[in-house]
Parts: sequence; C-alpha cells; structure tokens
Amino acid sequence: MVRLVHYSDIENVFDAPERAARLAGRIRALSGPDAAVVATGDTTAPGVLSLVASGRQVADFYEATDTSLDTFGNHEFDYGPDALRGLVAEAPATFVSANVRDEAGEPFGREEGVVPWATREVGGETVGFVGVTDPATDSLNPMAADLSFDDPVAAAHDALAEMRTAVAEREGDREGAADDGPAALDHAVVLSHLGAGDDDLARALDVDAILGGHVHSRRNEVVAGTRLVRPGVNGETVVEVDLDSTIPDATLHEPEGATPAPGLADALAERMAAADLDETVDVVDDPIERTGDVVHGGECRVGNFVADAFRWAHDADVGLSNAGGLRQGDPWHDEVTKADLISLIPFEEPVALASVTGAELHDVFREMAAPDVDFGEDDWWHGHVSNARVVWDDDAELILEATVGGEPIDPEARYTVAVSEYLLHSEHEYPTLAQRHRIDEADIQYEVLAAYAREHGIDPEIEDRIEIRNRAVAGDDD
Repeated sequence: MVRLVHYSDIENVFDAPERAARLAGRIRALSGPDAAVVATGDTTAPGVLSLVASGRQVADFYEATDTSLDTFGNHEFDYGPDALRGLVAEAPATFVSANVRDEAGEPFGREEGVVPWATREVGGETVGFVGVTDPATDSLNPMAADLSFDDPVAAAHDALAEMRTAVAEREGDREGAADDGPAALDHAVVLSHLGAGDDDLARALDVDAILGGHVHSRRNEVVAGTRLVRPGVNGETVVEVDLDSTIPDATLHEPEGATPAPGLADALAERMAAADLDETVDVVDDPIERTGDVVHGGECRVGNFVADAFRWAHDADVGLSNAGGLRQGDPWHDEVTKADLISLIPFEEPVALASVTGAELHDVFREMAAPDVDFGEDDWWHGHVSNARVVWDDDAELILEATVGGEPIDPEARYTVAVSEYLLHSEHEYPTLAQRHRIDEADIQYEVLAAYAREHGIDPEIEDRIEIRNRAVAGDDD
C-alpha cells in the first residue's frame, strides 16, 4: 500500500496538551512504513502556546508524529517573515511552497530549506508533492503584507512540471519530462492551503489528490477525478489517503480513544507553564460553547461577549466581531483564565475604532451574511454585534431590519464601530471597512476581553441581536 496521513489547521490544539497528545497518537497509529505524514498549514499558529513560543511548539508535534512535509497557511506568518524563517530552519519537517515570495520578490525561505516541490519514497513508490498558499494571505494577515503570492494554479502547474522533469531525468526517462507525456512519478499530490480554491486545482492539474485546509470544515469527495480532502480544524480528524486506487480512497479518523503520544503533553505543558497565564478573570456557571457550528450559526453567547467587550473598550455605538476570528475550543466553564481568552482570540492586534456612515454600516451588516464573499461554507454566519439588531432574509439575501440602540440606521448619520484591526486591512470578509475609517485604537484584543471580564464578568445572554429568516437546512430541496 501507499498511504498518506494528513492533518491541517490544528491551530490552538496545543493549548490543550492532552488533546494534542491524543491527536499525535492517532497520527502515529495510522502511520507506518507504507505511509508518509504530511500537513497543510495553520499548524504553527494561532493559539496561546504559539503566541508564547512564536510557533516553535510545533517542533514538538512534528517530532512526535514524524511529519515529513508541511506547507504555509496564512497563520504561519502571524509572527512575521523573519520568525517564520527561523522556525523553518529549525523544523524537522520540510516546508513545500511554490507560490510564496519574500520581500524582494524571490521565492520565500529558500535559504532556510523551503522547496517548491519534494518527492518521498512511500511503500516502495515515488510520491511527488507541491505546496500552495491562499494568494489573499497578504490581505488576511498584516504580518504577511510585505510578501506576495503567485497564482496558485499556475505556480502548482509549473512546480509539477519541474518535479516531473527532474524525476524523469534522474531515472533516465526523458519521455516523462513532457507536460503531456507519461510521468516518472508514481503519484502526484498537492498540499494546499487554498480552501475553496482546491476545486480549481483539481480541474486544472493532473494529480491524484489535493490535501486541503484553510476552510474549517471537513471534506472528502472527488472533483474532476481527483480526491479532495480536508480534516477540519483543531485536530477534529486525521485523514488517511490510500493512493493505490485509480482515484485514491480517503477516510477521516477522529483522535478520541487514541493512545497519547509519549512525552508530548508534558513538553507542551512545560512550555505553557512558562507563560504564566493562569490568572482567573471570572467564573462561568453556564458553559459557553465556542464550536464552529456555534460561532458561525448566528447569534451566540461567546460572540455577544466579544462584541460587548469591543464596544465597551471604545464606548462605541456598535461592537462588531467577525466569527472567523473566534477560535474554536472546549467550552468555558467554571474558572476562565486569561489563557482561555487568548485561546479565543490569539492575535496581537488592537481593538480599532472605525467611523462609518449609516449607509456603510448597513453594508457592513449585510456582509455578516457574506452573500458576495467567497469565504467559508455557504450557510456560515460571519459576524456578531453589540448594541445593534439585524434581521436577515437568507433566501432573498436582504436585510429586513437594521437598528442601533433600538433606532433604525440613519444612512446620513455617522456611527462609531469597535472592531478587530484585521477587518480594516483585510478585503476578505468585510470589504466595506478599510483603514480610511480608522479613528482610534484600544488595547490588544485579548487584553480588552480580560479587562472587560474583570469589570463586568462573563455572563452573556442571547438577546435577539441577530435573526436569520428563511435559512435553508440540510436536506431541504433546492
């Protein structure tokens, strides 16, 4: 057999060392002499521990799982290009990247060991890999603003051709060097952090499988004769891909019940203890969920808490939190520590204050439903608000009601909105908001949450801030 064991977007799994150890244990159990362990980005950040270790905690995980290859997600750049170069140089895994360019326009990290393609002998056969990253990363992540990202389809095509030529020449098989001729590789695989862009790769490239990430939902299907998979977020599943079939088979395995990888939990816990983030900011009696279904499902308690804290920090008219910025994890219950708050929003960005017209605010509220933005799943809700109410008709893609402080929005008036700074520089989620709207900033987001919790506690309620009408549910006819 020729198998791949694939994980991605494990993000803040390191903040729960035992969970990380079980995930590593599942990977180890699936691996073997006929398998290669590979990852597809957002494996080093974000999270509490990644913030403390600048992503280097992933080295413990790579070692425990014998990870061979990884590629860059948008969060690999959270601590800047230089920090990432250092991590790459020290990592036991090899980073494969065909479309990321550095500040000078050259391929990123080549001196540190980043390669556009790589081959591995797996189960007696040659498997070739190329890696690509979302070209919107310089917009998604301000720490990547000085970098550039080539078109991933063209970059992957060129890397595959170069790899096939090199392998054919190495084996003395010149016929395999032509783009449309037989390849000397036994299998070709793309390590992708594109999300929805994986479909474009499948239709444009001659590869066996595309191992994906970026979008935090599971996937296992065939597009244009190519197996496409995603394992979800925070170690929800590990993907096992069997390359022996004409179209590879894939199975998603959950980590529950796995024997923890020896020593990993202790190593991560030791790193976490050094951070000294165990201050209790409040005690929660009624558990507060923060799963993907909750934060992207419409109004939720954790979203209301964040939006309220943002608005409080600036005494703004409206607080707005993007759902994609709320990291998933275990429910908050009993003592909530500062580490728990960082785990929810582990970004060293301030809460910014924006000034917008009422017409612009109406557009921002419409963008919470993302009807025109290709981001995430079709049924995801993308925002949470404070001191506002939005009624959305999902079928008509229309706002039926939008109020601030109980009053209808005046298109000519101006409103202050407290938001994550990310939303002002990203064109990916809320394109109406931009740096031109910025008028002030408060503390780092998780510091704002901590200060708000100390003063007001953590006891958010569902208050009918967001109402979604005519939403299709699974199983409905089109």
